[in-house]
Amino acid sequence: MKNLFDIQQFQQFDNLELIAREVVEGFITGLHRSPFHGFSVEFAEHRQYNQGESTKHIDWKLFGRSDRLYVKQYEEETNLRCQLVIDTSSSMLFPFEEGKRQLFNKLAFSVYSAAALIYLMRRQRDSVGLTLFSDHIEFHSENRLSPVHAELLYGKLAGLLAAGKDDLRKTTNATDALHQIAEQLHKRSLVIIFSDMMDDGKDDELFSALQHLRYNKHEVILFHVTDHQQERDFDFLNRPYRFVDLETGQHLRFSPHELKESYRKAIRQSVEDLKVKCGQYHIDLVEADINQDFTQVLMNFLLKRKRLF
Repeated sequence: MKNLFDIQQFQQFDNLELIAREVVEGFITGLHRSPFHGFSVEFAEHRQYNQGESTKHIDWKLFGRSDRLYVKQYEEETNLRCQLVIDTSSSMLFPFEEGKRQLFNKLAFSVYSAAALIYLMRRQRDSVGLTLFSDHIEFHSENRLSPVHAELLYGKLAGLLAAGKDDLRKTTNATDALHQIAEQLHKRSLVIIFSDMMDDGKDDELFSALQHLRYNKHEVILFHVTDHQQERDFDFLNRPYRFVDLETGQHLRFSPHELKESYRKAIRQSVEDLKVKCGQYHIDLVEADINQDFTQVLMNFLLKRKRLF
């Protein structure tokens, strides 16, 4: 199971943890067959033995298989603190189909990606927390490692997949939300953000909020979630459409071909500005296309994690 297309065909799509496991196990199988097989995913419940410490907890069976000394880790031990942050504003419901369960849009992609990351993080013994925001912070949990906490997070994420018409007209205030998150995370963490970066405020204020996270010593990965075909390439048939702003309800009627070039130029400039600012603040920016595999998310997380250790 690699992408949203696969999940739509999956009979048991209500079980978010099961889907997350299928996504991660498929990803790990692919890793073992690729040049990236050096990533450590097999011994996630162990850490390497440090010379001078007690030999009491050395896993000798694992030593026999690997010829290296590993120490078993326990529930209170964690490798990395991670905070998943998801933009739940109405623009994330694009593409929106009224009357249907919303399983193929930016929010669904973010939810399934986050669920897979939770599963992968727990394999790696990384503690994880979750923050959901629109024009305010809707939910916030500190990062923890326990199975009970993971169940809570899966439940919150599953609830987002039930979003429908009643969830329209939710605006975005990423600026205030990110400032609050920067202050609420008291220990240095890896902050992983899923957002289309369509904010009601000014760009300078939004970039200042991202900078606040870095100023407080947090590492940041920003997954810029978009539907590339429709939002970036503006690829529509040559006929009039009614375009509706999911956050305000305002609408315009026109033929996409009339504005296609000017629209694409404006989008390219907006993305370039985001790249420049993220580069200045040493934020990892990843363009995440909802039509592509979850590999783009999991691989970038592992690459970042490898640099941090």
